[in-house]
Amino acid sequence: MATPKQDMNAVRVLRGLENSDSSVRLRAALTVGTAPDPQLIDTLIERCAVEPEFSVREMLTWALLRHPPDLTVAKLTEELHSERAQARSQALHTLSKIGDRRAWPAITRALLTDTDDEVARSAWRAAVVLVPPGGEPGLAAVLSTQLGRGGREMQLSLSRALIALGEVIMPILHAAMADLDPRVRAHAVATQRLMQDPDAGFEFAIEAAKRVVALGPTGEKG
Repeated sequence: MATPKQDMNAVRVLRGLENSDSSVRLRAALTVGTAPDPQLIDTLIERCAVEPEFSVREMLTWALLRHPPDLTVAKLTEELHSERAQARSQALHTLSKIGDRRAWPAITRALLTDTDDEVARSAWRAAVVLVPPGGEPGLAAVLSTQLGRGGREMQLSLSRALIALGEVIMPILHAAMADLDPRVRAHAVATQRLMQDPDAGFEFAIEAAKRVVALGPTGEKG
């Protein structure tokens, strides 16, 4: 049971997290992380769903990381069902930082293919951290359905996630290189090139991939 002093501290922190000044909210989140209080976990998760400032959200995540996973993981996985995209995205981000594989069953295909780009990107990052040994081929198959999606940053995020899964992605990339969609083919080629030469950079890889795709099968073999 919380003492009156703890209750007063919780009230002060809550007010700080709801303050209109982002610097005040940042300090409030820092306070919780510095002195973790299990009764504030729900408040931290709720604030993650609505906090507009990136730096404050990162501090909220850090504060959650300061609490035992036994107290946070289940609550965060519940948040993955939220209708609010930021709630899902930030919960996924926090779960990827915690790295507790008990969250893996909650990383669904629906999240990995979420129509919201930030949710999908967060799901990809969380999935490659949480996937259990032997689950890589199945995860790679789902991620490959997103090849060609979005702009440069989105595609780079997916390429990084696929590359993190290792050699299991090669047959899937080769299959994608025969896709009817030139964006899918180019993204698959770029991912393979980036995997083989990480120092080349994604921008170079995608431009080279476009030229390969434009040349057709002969160019792809080259």
